[in-house]
Amino acid sequence: MIARLSGVLLEKSPPYIVIDVNGVGYEVEAPLGLFSDLPENGKPVAILIHHHFSQDSQTLYGFASLGERELFRKLLKISGIGAKMALAILSGASGEELARYVSTGDVAALTRVPGIGKKTAERIIMELRDKLEGISIAAGSVTAIAGTPVSHDPATEAAHALASLGYKPAEVSRMISAVAEADMDAEAIIRKALQTRVKPNG
Repeated sequence: MIARLSGVLLEKSPPYIVIDVNGVGYEVEAPLGLFSDLPENGKPVAILIHHHFSQDSQTLYGFASLGERELFRKLLKISGIGAKMALAILSGASGEELARYVSTGDVAALTRVPGIGKKTAERIIMELRDKLEGISIAAGSVTAIAGTPVSHDPATEAAHALASLGYKPAEVSRMISAVAEADMDAEAIIRKALQTRVKPNG
């Protein structure tokens, strides 16, 4: 089981990053919040890993903190929630936000995440309400990094990430054009787009 990767960042294209560890490139899927902590390509990086096994594949999921990884694992134990949906949940809401939604029973906020309907949101709240105690879910940071993240085209990065979460191209375009501002990075655009959930005729 892989629990942590430390190496050189080769590529970042939300929701994927590629890390070179002694000449081997590992592809890792990560929540959108992690990308704001990443250095530019070619710089050292270290992240925590959840090594996920399915019937016909293995996938690595990356996290900035132990608490976020534990929250991901608790989501996986909820009936009807797979790894892709758990990642989408943590991309649409930070660990702190998710904990707040659960503690306040905010079904409406959870249904803003792609693929989550009212029944699933209610199940998440019911399953997690008594299981978050003891988990440190404050925002973590990617360790052993150097340099400052550089985003050449935040809107394009945001578009790729939203498409990976299941939105159609036309819908992605509407969402980004409705919320993007000149000084926003990709993560800010994505979070605002997910929060507003622009309707087809909106």
